[in-house]
Amino acid sequence: MSGEYMRIGEVAARTELSLRTIRHYEDTGLVTPSARSQGGFRLHTEADVARLMVIRRMKPLGFTLDEMRALLTATDRLDSGEELPPEERAHLLEQIRGFEQAVQRRIEDLRTQLARAEELAATLHARLPSSRTSSR
Repeated sequence: MSGEYMRIGEVAARTELSLRTIRHYEDTGLVTPSARSQGGFRLHTEADVARLMVIRRMKPLGFTLDEMRALLTATDRLDSGEELPPEERAHLLEQIRGFEQAVQRRIEDLRTQLARAEELAATLHARLPSSRTSSR
């Protein structure tokens, strides 16, 4: 086995995804092992890890598997090294721009949720007696 390949366990450790989750993403076609060992073990590269990290970052933001697939397809096409027709390149970049805007909206939503949670925590904290005045 070449040093450039990693078994699925190492990929799981690096991405903080479970083996089951990685296999699910393989089953849905979001990621494909770059190779298999003679014994049939899945072998992954740094590019596979990077792809899984994109998926891992999209999932908690509520992106669907189809949306993940669309983004990965667009980035794969742009990164293919092929000379793309200007219309196709523009379309792919517009897709990525749309995803970037969706992520920015979700970031703002999360900031709002965090601010509300912090306000609630502060409200609850204010209701508790301080440790200096508590006799129990």
